[in-house]
Amino acid sequence: MTSSSRALAILSLFDEQHPVWHTDEINEAAGYTRATGYRYVKDLVEFGFLRKVSAGRYALGPRIIELDFQLRRSDPLLLTAVPVMEELVRKARLDAVLTTLFGNHLVDIHRTSIDPTLELSYGRGRPRPLFLGAAAKVILAHLARPQLVRLYADHAEEIARCQLGADWNAFRTRMSEIRRAGFYWSRGELEPAVSGAGIALFNADGEVAAGLALIGLTESLDKLGETKLRTLLERARDDINARLAASQA
Repeated sequence: MTSSSRALAILSLFDEQHPVWHTDEINEAAGYTRATGYRYVKDLVEFGFLRKVSAGRYALGPRIIELDFQLRRSDPLLLTAVPVMEELVRKARLDAVLTTLFGNHLVDIHRTSIDPTLELSYGRGRPRPLFLGAAAKVILAHLARPQLVRLYADHAEEIARCQLGADWNAFRTRMSEIRRAGFYWSRGELEPAVSGAGIALFNADGEVAAGLALIGLTESLDKLGETKLRTLLERARDDINARLAASQA
């Protein structure tokens, strides 16, 4: 790891269970020497990624909020997808969720809701299970083989528990099946009585950029049926692609 990546890796320690860290705890968890860890923390504070809450103790800093604001106002995928998602939920009468993958982390980056009573355990920015749900499946199915190999090496037991393959060949076969289908319908994988239908979105280089899913009570998706769900999602995908192409022309 480079010095910059080692410093930024500190940010991954902060979560809901451990929102405040002492510098000595950071050094122990990350395996850094006292001098190195203190230097990294000092740099992160100076750039606003961490803030001091008491002597030697730190929490995430305001620069992250500032970057989130900039992301919402400038990310090409969000700018093009959000209005399409708003139209999609009006037609489907279901919620729409946009999900992306970075490293081994799967997160929702936007949700357009039409059902205020539908409560989900996961929302914008909160890490989701890697191998459960429609968005997860369609994203993973379109990853390049080297990425899938690394994921399997890191998560073989979890993959088996999620019934995606007891070995690498079975996992690869299941991902190929989902990729060929171009669509995945999950039933109660993340929430009881809640289902999702998902499709992959791609960047200009043909790499998977996100998963777009319609989410709602299972009975609501059943009423629409696979053909209608697939049609709605494919039209939304094509609309997003057209808007992206026009914005980059």
